[in-house]
Amino acid sequence: MALFDEKVKKQIKDILTAMKDDVSLAFFTQEFECFACGDTRSFVEEIASLSEKIKLAIYDFQKDKDAADRYGVDKIPAIVINDKDNNHLGVTFYGLPGGYEINSFLGSLMEASGLREPLKDDIASRITAVDKDVHIQVFVTLTCPYCPGAVSTAHRLAMENKRIKADMIDAGLFPHLVQKHQVSGVPRIIINESHSMVGVQPIEKLLDVIEKM
Repeated sequence: MALFDEKVKKQIKDILTAMKDDVSLAFFTQEFECFACGDTRSFVEEIASLSEKIKLAIYDFQKDKDAADRYGVDKIPAIVINDKDNNHLGVTFYGLPGGYEINSFLGSLMEASGLREPLKDDIASRITAVDKDVHIQVFVTLTCPYCPGAVSTAHRLAMENKRIKADMIDAGLFPHLVQKHQVSGVPRIIINESHSMVGVQPIEKLLDVIEKM
């Protein structure tokens, strides 16, 4: 069953026409014990069908463990965004990025294609200077209008520095992680499992935390 009607498909297609280079998506799923995988597969297949610049590969989380390990995928459903040469950009969506999150998903596609707003010189320098492994998890709900901004900021950091990985996590799908990180409000930003922030934060604030770690 199609997730988007023709009007929405046209809107998305019009947005995607601005993509610069190809983008490769790696989708991880499995047939059993993953109630959100079916809808998420439909979502990513429909999006991919709307632009020739989007290349989609579908993997079985259990059978294709090597691929999951290569992209650092440890739960499903997962959508990994890679560049035109299939290099991982450190950007992963865990769950279906629907609702308000379609904005962060489409934004990440555009940025992965090379269409990025230039950063201020001082911000770009601070991101380049990060020389340690950083993992940012942004917990969201699909009805949260503020969450896409937090996701986009984290994902931009990842795209600018290979040492940084950033995940969108649908809080409704991963209750064990919600409990572990005591997520009571969204967006909740967790950096390296130890630093926690609530709300949309400017990129400078995330860098402040990263630099002090």
